[in-house]
Amino acid sequence: MSELHQAAAAADFDQVEELLRQKKCDPNQKDVDWGNKTPLHWAAAKGDVETARLLIDHGARPCLRTQLGWTPAHFAAEAGSLAVLRLLHSVHAPLHKDDASGDQPARIAEIYGHKECVLFLKRAEVEARAYRKCAAGKGIPVDDDDEEWEGQKGKDEGKQ
Repeated sequence: MSELHQAAAAADFDQVEELLRQKKCDPNQKDVDWGNKTPLHWAAAKGDVETARLLIDHGARPCLRTQLGWTPAHFAAEAGSLAVLRLLHSVHAPLHKDDASGDQPARIAEIYGHKECVLFLKRAEVEARAYRKCAAGKGIPVDDDDEEWEGQKGKDEGKQ
C-alpha cells in the first residue's frame, strides 16, 4: 500500500494533499495487496468527498476498477455517500458499470438500504446516458473504461 493509499484510507486530507503536491505518488496506482484499489476507491469507501475531489483534480480516474470490478461509485454506494456519488456524476464518472457479479452501484446501494443513493443513481444514469450520446456526437472522449480490467476480464472468460 502506497503512502497515498494509506492517507486516503485514513481520510487524511492534508497528507493526501501534500503527497499529491510533491508528486510522490500516482493517484491511479492499483494496490495489488488490496484487490487493486486505488486511492480514489478508498476515499469513496470512506465517503470522503473532499479527498475524492482532490484526487480527481490531480488526475485520478474514476473509471478504474478493483479485481472484482468495483468502481469508486460502487464503494460510495456501499457507504451510502450521496456526496461522493454526486461528485462522481459531476465529472461524468461511470455510475452504471456491472461488477464481476453483475451488480451496478444502484444495486449495491439497494442492498445496503441507501434509498436516497438508489434514487439518485437511477436519475443520474439517465443524465449520463444523454451526456455520453451528446459527447459521442461531438467527438468528445469520455473516460469510461478501465482497459486493464476489461482485458483481464476477457482473459478470465476465455478460461471458462
